[in-house]
Amino acid sequence: MTQLSVNINKIATLRNARGADNPNVVKVALDCERFGAQGITVHPRPDERHIRYQDVLDLAKVVTTEFNIEGYPNQRFMQLIREVKPAQATLVPDPPDVITSNTGWDTITNHSMLREIVAELHEIGTRVSIFINPEAKYFEPAKLTGTDRVELYTEPYAAHYHQDREKAVKAYVEVAHIARELGLGLNAGHDLDLHNLAYLKQQIPFLKEVSIGHALICDALYYGLENTIQMYRRQLEI
Repeated sequence: MTQLSVNINKIATLRNARGADNPNVVKVALDCERFGAQGITVHPRPDERHIRYQDVLDLAKVVTTEFNIEGYPNQRFMQLIREVKPAQATLVPDPPDVITSNTGWDTITNHSMLREIVAELHEIGTRVSIFINPEAKYFEPAKLTGTDRVELYTEPYAAHYHQDREKAVKAYVEVAHIARELGLGLNAGHDLDLHNLAYLKQQIPFLKEVSIGHALICDALYYGLENTIQMYRRQLEI
């Protein structure tokens, strides 16, 4: 079964817009779990423009499903992981000035650094996933870092899904099989929604986890959070 991890960054964005504590990030995370989310994902950035580092510490005390912390592995991020010891750390190569993650790692150029980071995270007891583009050349170097999983960057798939879904998913299916042959667990995330999620899962049935935030929170404005989470869960069960 592919698990649904709900990224709650957008909840923090809404809260921060007014400077108070409404909506409460911790309560929403607990509600997501209660409504069927199998994991909670956060992506703290250095400017704390949505999830704050204190949010991560607060969430770590109460999240009972799988806690996944995404981010660039700078010193502050690594210290946070040491303190929280989440189930999974997802390494993302995003500089501080980007609006959202927009590419995967070049696991060839950054191989030595990633290998050292992965080893350090394993010492903490945290599973590691590396955010990666659907290009075959990056997968064996990713495996050699020691990472447990890779997370497919799915924005290009989502962007081209409505024009030609078979063409859009083709590269993802190819690298998914490479990952499986290498013994890498496979996650996916970015711009997945109620329109394109089921087809991706059907083409890559051995996906372990999808992390979805923006689209899910947008859908929740219309359908309600509980119903929306159940709708996404059903897309993964088709």
